[in-house]
Formats: sequence, C-alpha cells, structure tokens
Amino acid sequence: MTAPSNAPKLDRYWMPFTANRQFKAAPRLLAEAEGMYYTSDDGRRILDGTAGLWCVNAGHGRREIADAVGEQLRRLDYAPSFQMGHPIAFRFAEELGDIAPGGLDRIFFTNSGSESVDTALKIALAYQKVIGQPGRTRLIGREKGYHGVGFGGISVGGLVNNRRTFGPLLPGVDHLRHTHDIERNAFSTGLPAHGLELAEDLERLVALHGAETIAAVIVEPVAGSAGVLPPPAGYLERLREIATKHGILLIFDEVITGFGRLGTAFATEYFGVIPDIVTTAKGLTNGALPMGAVFASRAVHDALVQGPEGMIELFHGYTYSGHPAACAAGLATLDIYRREGLLTRGAGLAQAWSEAMFGLKGASNVIDIRAIGLMAGIELAPREGAPGKRGFEVFVDCFNRGLGVRVTGDTLAFSPPLIVERSQIDDMVSILGEAIERAA
Repeated sequence: MTAPSNAPKLDRYWMPFTANRQFKAAPRLLAEAEGMYYTSDDGRRILDGTAGLWCVNAGHGRREIADAVGEQLRRLDYAPSFQMGHPIAFRFAEELGDIAPGGLDRIFFTNSGSESVDTALKIALAYQKVIGQPGRTRLIGREKGYHGVGFGGISVGGLVNNRRTFGPLLPGVDHLRHTHDIERNAFSTGLPAHGLELAEDLERLVALHGAETIAAVIVEPVAGSAGVLPPPAGYLERLREIATKHGILLIFDEVITGFGRLGTAFATEYFGVIPDIVTTAKGLTNGALPMGAVFASRAVHDALVQGPEGMIELFHGYTYSGHPAACAAGLATLDIYRREGLLTRGAGLAQAWSEAMFGLKGASNVIDIRAIGLMAGIELAPREGAPGKRGFEVFVDCFNRGLGVRVTGDTLAFSPPLIVERSQIDDMVSILGEAIERAA
C-alpha cells in the first residue's frame, strides 16, 4: 500500500498504548468518519465495530454536536470553575441528574475516565474521614479490572502490564479475584452461572484487614478492557450486600457501560444494583470532546458539603472541570440519546447481537464467546509461545478488509455505535469469521 502524498511524518508522535515501532512500520490511519464508518487515509471505508474506543455511542459526525460546540466556543470559550461558574455546567449537571441511576444525582465533572476514577477514590476517602472514620484508607479493586491510568486507577486496577512498570503504586490497596473462568463458564449465554462465590473475597479482605480500614471497593459492572467479562449471576448484588454490611462505599466504573451500552442508561439499572458512586466518561459527549463525570449519592455529597460556608469542602478539581465546550457537546449528545431512543435501543438488538456473535462458535481456535447488551468478546486460543500474536493478526486483517475491532491479547472485542443495524452486525461477524480462519 502506497502512502498518500500528503501523509504525515510519524516519528514525533509518541502514541499511547501502542507498539510504536510496529505501528509506524505499517500505519493504520483514519482520516474521516460518518455514521457507522471511518474512512482511512487511503480512501477505504472501515465499519466501526468499537464505537471508536467504546465512546462514539451515537455514531460519527453528528452535526448537532459540532454546531453546539462551535456556538458555545463563540459565546464563551472558557471559564474557570474554581470559585466561579458558568450556566451551561449547571444545566448539564441538572440534565445528567435527571437520568442518574438510583438517585446518584450529584455530579462532579472531570476530563476523562481516568480522572473520574481518581476523583471517585478521593471522594470515598474524604467521605470516610468526614463521617468520623479516618482509619478507612484502604481501597479494594479487582484483578483484570481497568480503571484508567492515573496512579489511583492503576493501583486499584488489575491489568498486570499497566501496573508492573510504575513501582509500588498507592499503598494500602488490595484486590478481589477476577471472575474470568473459561473452564466453567465458556460460551455462557446470559450471565455466567459460576463465580458468585468470588464476591465473598470482599468478606475475606474484611477479615484480613478489618472493615475499619477499608474505604471503598471499585469494580466495573462488566469488565471491558479485559475482554468483555460479564459478572456471574448474583455477583454484584452480593458485593452490594457485603459493602453495605461493613460500611464500605461501592463504586461502579461505568466509563464503558454508561450511556446505553447494555440497553439501559447505566449498568446499575441493567443489574438492579445501586452503588454509592458511579464513574463515567466516553459516551458522555459521544467522544466529541474529552469529558468525564462522577455521579455521587446525596448521602455522600451531603456528608462532605457541610461545615463553615466559607470553607472549600473538597480540595480537588481540574482546570477544565465542566469546560463550556465539553458541556455543550454533552448536552447535544443527551438530546440525541433522548430523541433517537439510543439509551435503550440496545435492549431490542441484544438477542440478535448475541446470536450473531455466537455464530462464531466452532470457528478455528475460538475458545470462548461473551456477549451482553451491545458488547462482545471473542477469545482465541493463543499460539504456543506467542500470546497475543494470533489476536493481533486477526485485528490487522479485519482492518485491512474494512472492519475496526479492539484487540486485548487474544480477545477481539466489539462495542459498536448504538445506531448499528442488523445488516452491519452481520457484516462484522462475516469479516471477523473469515479473518479468524485465515489466522488458523
């Protein structure tokens, strides 16, 4: 493939989460996007099987969002949120509160999922201190969990490669065991039947460390970056029971599952389990501008927002918290979600989606398929002595044949825009199935 004459030089951009030398030897560049498709820099259409990076839920090129951002930048490009404010941030928080899960309608704005997680962890620590539990400083994450790349997020996270380079990380962190169990749960339809007992790990850690030392436990309702791992049936409910029993705050990381991914506005509604804090980002602005939001319960918020009125209650925030243009993008995104019913559209497609993905059962080297809402993970057997190589070959082959997928090790992950049509689902499965066979 010959690079276009106007192709950019590649050496100065240090790319994130990328094997830079490998990529720059054979780059995959996206130049335009509209609806369900990207256009590559050499003019090929690429069906977006991953909503960008789990975030473009309403599809690409939404003019309503671009127009709202442009209008806002012309009216007010930036205003600080420290000791001042601007109306659109309050309006956006109000509208988010209207769809907030289980009354978690106190909104703290961030700029990414990583910042949302670190914010939630700090809120949990501050909450325990203000209610008279200053010894509760321990944070509990879960193996295979992904909570962004801040030091708090990688400390509670459980992806080994994200952790091992950066030293001891935060002290006083422990982890629940992960729930990925191919031996017992391979090719489960619906929630896996086995693994509920793993929620008892929280009781084990309470017994080990003492409940009086634990501030919060954080989990993804569905682990996304680890390869789409739905929780075992009853697992989240049991975590909620144990956390409540011991005065531990429960945080759901909904950076991926928030805003319609499971066919409900939030995973909390899908599973019927209400945590104390929810972290979001990605679909918040349809990926148009960086933004995150932490949803906190009134009990958590009100415990902190007290004391002398002239005192700052939470010494935390970001220069771009509640950025005017990001709020405009978010409001326009919410309007699209409401108008087109996208927060619940996935519920009507979930069965067809699952059946299509499970059509790959029996393909060469497929050892597990997991599907929930409009998410799916297809796990391949690794090549001996070369873990991840087969998955990466399938990923590149799919891209070259017009399909964008995510690859994590030897797992291919899907999370298409919520506007996806059944014919496009069929196209995804067809292209992926052929690529899997070619990699056999």
